[in-house]
Amino acid sequence: MGAEVELVLRSTRVVTPRGTRAASVAVSGGRIVAVAAYDAEVPDGARLEDLGDDALLPGLVDTHVHVNDPGRTEWEGFWTATRAAAAGGITTLVDMPLNSLPPTTTVDNLRTKQEVARAKAHIDVGFWGGALPDNVADLKPLHDAGVYGFKCFLSPSGVDEFPSLNQDELASSMAEIAGFGGLLIVHAEDAHELDAAPHKSGPRYADYLETRPRISEDTAIEGLIAVAKRIGARVHVLHLSSSDALPLVAAAKRAGVELTVETCPHYLTLTAEEVPDGASEFKCCPPIREAANQDLLWEALAEGTIDCIVTDHSPSTADLKTDDFATAWGGISGLQLSLPAIWTEARKRGHSLDDVVRWMSARTAELVGLSRKGAIEAGRDADFAVLAPDETFTVDPAELQHRNRVTAYAGKTLSGVVKSTWLRGERILHGGEFSEPAGRLLERNN
Repeated sequence: MGAEVELVLRSTRVVTPRGTRAASVAVSGGRIVAVAAYDAEVPDGARLEDLGDDALLPGLVDTHVHVNDPGRTEWEGFWTATRAAAAGGITTLVDMPLNSLPPTTTVDNLRTKQEVARAKAHIDVGFWGGALPDNVADLKPLHDAGVYGFKCFLSPSGVDEFPSLNQDELASSMAEIAGFGGLLIVHAEDAHELDAAPHKSGPRYADYLETRPRISEDTAIEGLIAVAKRIGARVHVLHLSSSDALPLVAAAKRAGVELTVETCPHYLTLTAEEVPDGASEFKCCPPIREAANQDLLWEALAEGTIDCIVTDHSPSTADLKTDDFATAWGGISGLQLSLPAIWTEARKRGHSLDDVVRWMSARTAELVGLSRKGAIEAGRDADFAVLAPDETFTVDPAELQHRNRVTAYAGKTLSGVVKSTWLRGERILHGGEFSEPAGRLLERNN
């Protein structure tokens, strides 16, 4: 291992890019320097952490988080969001350009957000920029300032300061971003299809589901693919919920379109059939759909049509979660529970921890170019989640770390207990206790 090793983590289940195996992971200067045999000799002066049969995972990388700080800090905030992430085994997140005030749509606004995050981050934090109808000139400066890409909406975002793009504006922003090799990430629901859908209000979830039909996603994704193919751009579909769009995605990938797709734990673990009327903690956009739809999402993950899983953590104050699905805030808070929620369902469906790590760490890190994250191998940051995969717990909202403890998972029994979380070789969570904030602000070009 070498004399410079400071720390060795030993486990019978280390999840590496070449499979899960018994191993000793050597750390020096915050980086992994070796993945050695399980019984490798520990160098003099190095500290040994024997994890027994608990699994050692690379820290998860969540590329879809709404921290809402500054401006709507009462909804979340960097302090609470990053604690919730650490409690869920997430060691890196990338913050969405809305619902903060100001939104991340200019370099000045990015610097404002970074200054707020700097002292509060318990984990590493990067930032997305936003593509609006009137900020095409700001996109290259934001790219140069280190954002990981640009988010746009094809339908109303829910906040006035972040308007959506029409088809001409989409093409204009996409061409600009493609010109400097950037990434455009898209909330793909078609505004015209949403306008044409039934307009219903009240507490019935079935009525809400009718207001956001699958065709709104399918039409938006079909149009996005066509523009991306024409321009030669790299695009990413956010929070896919409609299984009907999967053949479009698969065909585009076969045709060489630079297209990636994510889905979320709530689409993979919750179903429309189980949502009680009035329970707007289950409301999100696009919505949680039926069990048969969910089965097809899992198949697409296994096949690689869907690339990765992210939380789309989108909290609000509890008072905005009214019992009227039409007016309640649409967003699910998932940072702390995403790993156990996915692992609970994945193992039922015959998937392994290797699969979970690929979907929630390796591919998300690859999406944004975080070459030092996402895997347990030499040269990577020593970011880890220690998971007891066979232990279970029942979700108690009072034990959640995010600011507003509203959750669609309340009362559910989940498998997989995060025992500790490590950032660059330092334990930042253990036994429910957090260290002082040690996260760094990440930029695409450093």
